[in-house]
Amino acid sequence: MAAIVIAGGGTAGLALALALGGRGHRVRVLERGEAPPDGPAGKSAELWRRPEVPQAAHDHILNALGVRTLRRHAPEVLTALLDEGARLLDLAAAAPGEVDDADLATLFCRRSVLDLVLHRCASALPTVTISHGTAVTGLLLGADRATGAVTDSGESLAADLVVDASGRRCASRTWLAAAGVPAGKDRTGASHLRAFGRFYRLREPGGSPPGPLNRGNAAGGIWGHYSAVAHPADNDVFALTLGTLPGDRATTALRDPAAFTAACRISPDLLPWVDESAVEPMGPVRVIGMPPNLLRAASPLRGLLRAGDAACVTDPMFGRGLSLALTHAFRLADLIDRHPAPAELGRAAADLTDALLRPWYEQGVHDSWARAERWRAAAGEPPASRRPPAPPVPPDLWAAAIAATATDPVIWRGVTRARTSLTTPARLLADERFRSRIRHVPADPAPSPGASPPTRAELLETLTAAVRKGG
Repeated sequence: MAAIVIAGGGTAGLALALALGGRGHRVRVLERGEAPPDGPAGKSAELWRRPEVPQAAHDHILNALGVRTLRRHAPEVLTALLDEGARLLDLAAAAPGEVDDADLATLFCRRSVLDLVLHRCASALPTVTISHGTAVTGLLLGADRATGAVTDSGESLAADLVVDASGRRCASRTWLAAAGVPAGKDRTGASHLRAFGRFYRLREPGGSPPGPLNRGNAAGGIWGHYSAVAHPADNDVFALTLGTLPGDRATTALRDPAAFTAACRISPDLLPWVDESAVEPMGPVRVIGMPPNLLRAASPLRGLLRAGDAACVTDPMFGRGLSLALTHAFRLADLIDRHPAPAELGRAAADLTDALLRPWYEQGVHDSWARAERWRAAAGEPPASRRPPAPPVPPDLWAAAIAATATDPVIWRGVTRARTSLTTPARLLADERFRSRIRHVPADPAPSPGASPPTRAELLETLTAAVRKGG
């Protein structure tokens, strides 16, 4: 069996260590941050200090792709998560008719709880060692390949394979530059997104969610100039996240807890989620600038691979990243087993990126651009780009498919599978029978209009008043 060094102990690195260790490979995970504390996962996750992973303190979604991946590759992780207070939601319960699809499930769980359970399951394996407070700073090189890694303490670790699971900073680009190896050209597309997020807990343990979920696994919406969404998590915890353009100074007031709460109160479907008699905040409003969509070039060096966000980053608003990272890690483990020769493994890993990650990168670039253009227009700003990215699917056809989900369970199932990353919109709409069904679905005779979101002027007036009152 191979000796493998994994740089990074986040979701992808821990999942890969679990998968490889379970196959008998000797795995060493090197993580810059602290080890998680002992105790119940829900509480330990709150105490786990992870300044190297700032996004872990924000809302994450494990969609149907992620749940299916755990069911197939790590059922013990899913069982442990449920034992620690995570909850499964059957998405088919919201279908407009009978839908039989066991894959349509999502998991209510914080990112920190998921990582903590992955850490405990991986470290329990006799073939896995996780070293904290240790970072990879370079590579050991042979004639034409990586033969190990060098740590920040100067330790040299020989390995058959080095995997960069360092997240979106993709530390291997620095290692390659130091070794004089061209890293290749990455592809990128801006996300144009800033997020304001806050976690809350129900005052009554074991109580029902404060309000109904109108978006499958969430409440709220993405509207013409901002977004406001609630996502339930584990152990009576949920998150509220508001999204705006990153350069929009007028909405920076959302940092203020009073302004954040006021914005939630006037956003459709979120009023009960900030009812002080039913919920209490668990901390401050946290602000984060979202990373761009990124598709990294294939590793140019044999014996070096990239996993998770080190290989591909997608716009966090669409909730694909965590599930893609998990799936990529477990499928990489399969490839490592099947292709012991470094050259073959490199080609197989590049093919996996092309099949699994590239379609979602391209979808993310287009969807990010379309959202940003709507929001910029609402703020009176000029278009960000005169060269829009090509849509992966015809926008009118996709809009018609979404409209048809209100009445047709077959189309609802297909669109929901695409929205939860089980398939891509392009693969779904490649089926002529599906396209024909969309064209022949009668219009909903009584569509529900839903509540209207505030105008931009109304939102800004609300923020100003809340800050003034709090000051």
